[in-house]
Order: sequence, then C-alpha cells, then structure tokens
Amino acid sequence: MNAMHTNRFPLAALVLAVAAATLSTSPESIAAPRHAAKAAAQKKPSADAAAPAPAVGESAVAGGAPALAAKAWLLMDFDSGQVLASANADEPLPPASLTKMMTSYLVEQALRTGKLKKDDLVTVSEHAWCRGSSSESCMYLPLNSQAKVIDILRGIVIQSGNDASKAIAEHMAGSEEGFAKLMNAEAQRLGMTHTHFVNATGLPDPAHKASARDLAILARAIIRDSAEYYPIYAEREFTFHGIKQGNRNALLYTDPTVDGLKTGHTEEAGYCLVTSSKRNGMRLISVILNTRSAQARADQSRTLLGWGFSNFEKAAPIPPEAVVATAKVDFGKVDTVPAVLGAPWTVTVPRGQQVQTSAQLKPALEAPVAKGAVIGKVVASSNGKPIAEAPLVAQADVERAGFLLRGWQHVTKMFGK
Repeated sequence: MNAMHTNRFPLAALVLAVAAATLSTSPESIAAPRHAAKAAAQKKPSADAAAPAPAVGESAVAGGAPALAAKAWLLMDFDSGQVLASANADEPLPPASLTKMMTSYLVEQALRTGKLKKDDLVTVSEHAWCRGSSSESCMYLPLNSQAKVIDILRGIVIQSGNDASKAIAEHMAGSEEGFAKLMNAEAQRLGMTHTHFVNATGLPDPAHKASARDLAILARAIIRDSAEYYPIYAEREFTFHGIKQGNRNALLYTDPTVDGLKTGHTEEAGYCLVTSSKRNGMRLISVILNTRSAQARADQSRTLLGWGFSNFEKAAPIPPEAVVATAKVDFGKVDTVPAVLGAPWTVTVPRGQQVQTSAQLKPALEAPVAKGAVIGKVVASSNGKPIAEAPLVAQADVERAGFLLRGWQHVTKMFGK
C-alpha cells in the first residue's frame, strides 16, 4: 500500500490492471508454470548418465604452427574441444582402420549400458573369418569359433582385427551393413558431419569417408565416455589363440604420456594415426591423415603434440563459485537470480595471452526458475576472437509470485516502472 501511495496510482486503475492480468492468465497457464517448476525440482540427473559433449570451437592459433606433410591434420584440446591448429580438417578422406574407433566405441557403450557383457560369446562366421590371410589386419579368429566380447574388443583396438570387427558387427546388428547404420547414427549424434561409414573395418569403399575433425570428435568421445575401457588403447600387445601381436601405435613405445588411440593404413588412405597425450594436466588429441609411411605418421604426430604442449596452456577464466551476471526475472517472488557456471570451466590459450569473458543472458526470463536451469552462457575470447563458451545456470530457485504481487508487477510494467 505504501508503494501504491508513493506512485499515486488511482485505485480504480489498479483494480482494472489486476483484473486484466487475471483474465489474461487462464487456469492452465497459471498451473503449467507451477507444474514445470515442480517437475524441474523433482528431476535429478542420473548418476551414470554421460554428460553432453561440449561444443567444439575454433581457437586462435599460436604463431609458428608446424608444416606437416599430411593430406589433413588437426590438433584438439580434449577438455574444451577447441581446435588449436589444423589443415583440411573437414575434407572427407578414406580413414582406413581409424574406422575401428567407432566400432570399438559402440562396443564399449553397449558394455557400459549392459547390452553386452564382457563374457558374452561372439561367433566367427565365414564372412568375418580372415582365412589365415596376411594381407590384412586380423585377430586370427578360427572359423566358427567363439570369443568373449572383451577379447574381441582388445582384438579390434590392439591388433586392428578386421575379423574381430566383422564378428562383433554381426553379433550386435545381425550384419555388417546393419552395424554400419548404427555407426552412422552414432556419428550423427556426436556431430561428425563429414563422415559416412559403409563397413566396420575401414576396408576401401568409395563411399566410406571421415574427416580429421570428425575423427578427433570420436577420439574425444571414447576418452570421455569409455573411461573403464580406455586403458586398452594404451596396451602394447595382445595374445589370443597363441598368437601375440603388438600395437602398431609407435608412440606408445617412445612417449610415456601417450595412451592411445588408433592407427590405420590402406594404399588409398596412406598411413594414418589418431593419438592422445596428457602432460601436466592438459590432454591433447592429434589426427594425422594420409602420410607416406608408418614412420612419417609417428614423427608428425610427435611434432604436432610437442608443438601444442609448448605453445598452449590451460586457463580458468572464472572461479567455479563466482557470480558471473545477474539475470532479471519477471513475475517471481524475487526480481533477479545470480547466474553462475554449471561446472568448473577451463579453456586452452596460447601461452601468455589474456582471456576476456562476456555473459549473454536469456531475454524475458519468467518465474518459476529452477536452480541449475540454463539461463544464458559465458563466452571466452582471446586476442579478440571467441575461443570457447560455457552455460550459465541459476544459482537458486525463483518461485512464481502470488496473485496480488503478479498483478502489481503487471501494473509497474504497464507504466514503465
């Protein structure tokens, strides 16, 4: 009443405004926000749900990026997904056995969700059988034999077995063609926009392509989502059925910071390598496509990773508990809500460069607002260029105001207050 007296609004105007607000707000529109607030409060994130992948962004490249004799290459920061340097990153190229990263990823996720068990037996059909050939990568599974899923996974990752890849494809999807559909669906979900799979192995096919950027996205998903199985990618050898084979990733034998991921080679694809290395808390992913030799792919990966670790560093632009901005809320019991980071946030920048941040809040935010609801984003820039972004969330619940308070808020909005 004091506020009414101070602004000297006629009582009749207030009554009319409240009535108008009441008439314009149906019982359904009043009930729906309350229901939404209740649902938001009751809904809890699943403890074992995979976090959504952060958007992959471009980064300002530090000076002196290496010149590599590969048809396409890329260096990505694992934590943020920033691309630190690249050449022909989006050109679809034959990926050879780098394809098997998607095959192994689908196996790992099926194990994670319980669709597969480690001890499930996989039968080797005539289509999957290698026939004792030495002209292709094989696990050398005997015809009509059975192998455990966990052994099949090691055969794919370490021995690059075409037979293992085909056998698990048939086991999971009925046929290799059916499995390729699962591969393409997963590629689409991950945001691999320049990739199309035809088979589970990477054997040559004119329609079977992947880009350097897409393969980095896939490698990042494996490291992020398959933590229980990722150590397999660092294993140097695997023995099955009395046959011992070594991992073809030469960097596993020379660099203790390297722990994956996959090699590939066909005449059409050249020699390819996707590598991950972690040093001093920073993990980088490198992709090298179509080099002239196994030595060249190892040397170029080593050069690219070394350059990345020497020229970039991690930065935390905003402390985890800091209030980044204050968002205005209409029709709530309070007028504003603090906007904070939903999770700790780090970015990767060229060494010595400063990081600036700017907040972008959602317009016309109305109560109810649930604690943790995304209400905007914060963008990090370095050297004048955006390099990464993170969601901003509400620090607290904002309940919807009562009938009279909402009416008064309608009045103040009507008169521009």
